[in-house]
Amino acid sequence: MAEFTNPNQAGAPQDNRPLIVIMAVMLLAFIGLNYYKASHPAPTETSQTQKTVSQSSNPAPTASASGSPAGPTVQATGAPAVVQASAETMTVIENELYKITFSNRGAEVKSWILKSPRTADGKPLDLVHQDAAAAIGYPLSLYTYDADLTANLAKALYVPSATGNLSAPATLTYKYSAGGYDVTKTFSFDDSYVMHADSQVLRNGSPIRALISWPGGFGDQQSVTAYGSAQVDYSQNGGEKHKGAKDVSGGATLLGGYDWAGVSDLYFATIFLPDAPESATVATLHSDIVLPKPETNGGWGKMPPPPPPLKAVSDLGQYAGKKVICGDLKLPSSGICVPMLGAALGDTSGRTQTRIFAGPKAVDVLRNIHAANPKLTLEPLLDFGFFGFVGKYLFLALRAINQHVSSNWGWDIVFLTIIINLIVLPLRIKTMQSGLKMQRIQPQMDVIKAKYKSLKVTDPKRNEMNSEIMQLQKDNGVNMFGGCIPTLIQLPLLMAFFGMLPKVVELRMSHWYWLPDLSAADPWHILPILMIVSQFLVQFYTPSPGVDPEQQKMMAFMMPAVSGYMTWNYASGLALYWSVGNLISIATQAIMNRTSLGREMREIAAKRARRKAGTGIGSGKPTPKTIQAKATKR
Repeated sequence: MAEFTNPNQAGAPQDNRPLIVIMAVMLLAFIGLNYYKASHPAPTETSQTQKTVSQSSNPAPTASASGSPAGPTVQATGAPAVVQASAETMTVIENELYKITFSNRGAEVKSWILKSPRTADGKPLDLVHQDAAAAIGYPLSLYTYDADLTANLAKALYVPSATGNLSAPATLTYKYSAGGYDVTKTFSFDDSYVMHADSQVLRNGSPIRALISWPGGFGDQQSVTAYGSAQVDYSQNGGEKHKGAKDVSGGATLLGGYDWAGVSDLYFATIFLPDAPESATVATLHSDIVLPKPETNGGWGKMPPPPPPLKAVSDLGQYAGKKVICGDLKLPSSGICVPMLGAALGDTSGRTQTRIFAGPKAVDVLRNIHAANPKLTLEPLLDFGFFGFVGKYLFLALRAINQHVSSNWGWDIVFLTIIINLIVLPLRIKTMQSGLKMQRIQPQMDVIKAKYKSLKVTDPKRNEMNSEIMQLQKDNGVNMFGGCIPTLIQLPLLMAFFGMLPKVVELRMSHWYWLPDLSAADPWHILPILMIVSQFLVQFYTPSPGVDPEQQKMMAFMMPAVSGYMTWNYASGLALYWSVGNLISIATQAIMNRTSLGREMREIAAKRARRKAGTGIGSGKPTPKTIQAKATKR
C-alpha cells in the first residue's frame, strides 16, 4: 500500500505548490465575479421599486363624466400589463360590530370604528390611532424587509373590486401591477370581529416576503389609562407569551411557526391567526411617538385634552436609529414619549393567508375565536398578572352577578365583596377563638420569655425558648398561624382584583354614582380617603393578641397609608372593593366584640394592660422590695 506523508509532521517534505494554485484560483474567481457584477447589475428591491414609481408617475386618465372613478391604467400592447388606479377611492365594510373604511392607496385601512364599546364622551371608538398611523403606517399595509419597497407599496393606487358601501358578508379584492411587481390583496368579512386576508406580492413572477401588518397603536392609546400598556402577544406550540415595549425591538423576525400573534393594549387587540401555523413568521414593530402628558391628577375618569400633531421619534434627527430615552427628547412640558407596538405576519411560501381579529378583549368574544388548532382560543390574551388564575374566576363570578343580580358593575363589586366576606366569616370567628386562647396563655409565655431574656438573639439556647412556647401552644390548642388564615385568603383575592379590574374591557367606562369609569381612578379621591379612614378603624377595632403595643400602633398608621397610596391613582373598582370590605370588617368586628367571646378577650386585654402598667413579671419593671420595720424591745 502506498504511504501518505503528513506535510505538517516534523521532517516531512514541504510542498506549497497546491496551496499557491488554490489561492490563485480563488483570486481569479473573485476578480471575475466582481467584473461580472459590474457589467451585469442584478435587479434589487430598490431598483425594482424605482421602476414601480416611474411607472406610477405616468399621467393617469381622469374620472368619467358620470363621476365614477376612472378605470385602471392600461399600457400599450406588447408591454407587461400595468394595473393601477388613477385616483384614490374609499370602500366601507360594515356589520353590526364595526365599520371599516379602506383606501385603495396602499389597500390599507383608514379607520376601524367599533360600535361598542365607546369612548368616554359616548362616541364610537376608532381602533386606528390616526396620528400614529400617519407617522408609522396604516393597518393591513404590507411590510417587507426593504424600507423603500414597503413605502412604495403603501403609496401605490390599487384597483378595488368594489367601491362605496358594502354590508358583510362581503369580499373585497385589491390588485396592483407595475414595475415588475404584481400585488393581490383579498379581504373577506362576516358578522363577527374576525376577517380573512389573503395577500401575495410577486416580483417578475416570483413571490417575495411581504407580511400583512398592523404597524402599531390603537385609538384608545391617547387615553391616559393606556399609557405603557401595549404588548406583543403570541402563541407558539400551544403556549402563549406576552412581551412589553422594553422587550420588543422593531423589525425583529420571530421564526418557528405561530398559532396566533399580534398586539394589544389594556382593552383591545389585533391578532393574526394564520391558516398554516407551521410556516408562519412574525415581525415585531416598535415605534415611539409623542403624546400629550397626563393631567396633574392623572386624568383618570376625565377626557384628556386633544392630542397635538404627533411626530415619530425616528424623525427627530439626533435620535434616529438610537435607543430613545424619553427624558432626553427635550419634549415640551405637555409631551410624553409613548411606545407604539405593532406586528406583521407572513408565510415562508410568500403567500400570506390568515384570519385577523380586531376588537375588544372581552371574555365571551375571545373564548369563541379558535386558531387553526381548534383547541386553542384567544382567551389567554386576558393576562391578569401573577394571580391571574384567581382573577379570572373572580371576574367570572362578577359577570355572573351582573347577568343575574344587577346590571351595574359597581353594585356587582359590592355584592361580590359581601359574598366573599360571608365566606370568610367562619374563619374570622376561628381567628377570634384562636386569639382568645393566645391571650389566656400569654402570662405563661411571658414567664418563658423572661427566663431566656438575658440570652443574645444569636444564642443557640434561644431555640429552647421557642420549643417551650410551641409546646405550650400545642398543649392549649393554640394554632400560631390561626390569626393569619383570613389574611392569607384575602391577600390573593386583593392582588387578583388589583391585576384584573384595570384590564377588563367590560368595566371600561362603567359608571357608579360619582365614578365615571370603574377601571380608572376616582376623580374626586372619595374612595381612597374612605379607604384610609376605614383601614385605620379596622386596625383599631381588631384585637391583636401577642402583638407588641408599639408595633400595633405603627401598623394602625402604616396600613392605612399604604392602602391609600395604592388606591389613590388606581382603578376605582379596587378602592370600592377594598373600602366595602373594610366597612364589613368593622361591622363584623363590632358585633363580635359584643359577644361573650369578645367580652372575655377585652377583659383579658384590660388585665394585661393594668399588669403592664404596674409591676411584676412581664411588666418590664423590677418588683420593689418590701421594707420591714425593726421590732423594738420593750
